[in-house]
Amino acid sequence: MAAAATEKSREWQLALPLTAFFALFFVAPLLLVIGISFQATRRMTGGLGLNQYAAFLGDSLNVEVLTDTLLLGVKATLLCLIFGYPLAWLFTRVSAKLQSLLIFLVILPIVTSVVVRTFAWIVILGRHGMVNDTIVALGLSAQPLHLLFSEAGVVIVLTQVQMPLMVLPLITVLQRIDPNLASASSALGAGAWRTFFKITLPLSMPGIIAGTILTYTACVTAFVTQSLIGGSRLLYMPMMIFQQAMDLQNWPFAAAVSVIFMISVLLIVALLVALSRGRAARLYG
Repeated sequence: MAAAATEKSREWQLALPLTAFFALFFVAPLLLVIGISFQATRRMTGGLGLNQYAAFLGDSLNVEVLTDTLLLGVKATLLCLIFGYPLAWLFTRVSAKLQSLLIFLVILPIVTSVVVRTFAWIVILGRHGMVNDTIVALGLSAQPLHLLFSEAGVVIVLTQVQMPLMVLPLITVLQRIDPNLASASSALGAGAWRTFFKITLPLSMPGIIAGTILTYTACVTAFVTQSLIGGSRLLYMPMMIFQQAMDLQNWPFAAAVSVIFMISVLLIVALLVALSRGRAARLYG
């Protein structure tokens, strides 16, 4: 018993450096931001309070920016799932050589600088960029589309940039599904689509939930992409926080906006986790 207790104590000691690092560089700054959010600005009277939160929630424009940001993440995440799931499914069906090519194409956005790839998309989505030239050449539109500095352009770029966060968890889960299950389903008379919806899709739900959480949180907090592709016409929460903190030097309000934004995203993540657990309970309970 004593030896086991000593071994367990040594295991906890190994975790102490990481725990200290986490507390110093994550927990402490987070608590500092929360504390600043309760302070009053020069235009407000009184000491600590909820004035900053009331100022944000009491302005319909601020609430609209928050809603637009959260919906932006939903749109980009759905596109990542729609295009990423077939890609992940294809990865599990091709040869090892093609798998190497596909995985390279998937992780390419990750190994490319976010600034470089965003400026590349500015050229591609421009009025005389590759996309508009192709659309006009094919006769799909008489005039170039307004893709740059629009929500559609932001969603397109976020989908391409964050696609690896959706595809990689899906590949991991799909590779673990026993192929004999599909063979058994086919032997029992089920078609390809019925097998997919009854077997493959339910068993791949953990990968869908994990990919959705990673992709969504990355999309709603993508400051560079939202700012450069959206331009000055569109305002999302990361840019609002930057403007309040750096341009207006309104740190208490910026901190309150950050806390509200963080809580909103965490609530959505908690909902996804609850859905995942409920799904797992129905499948394996």
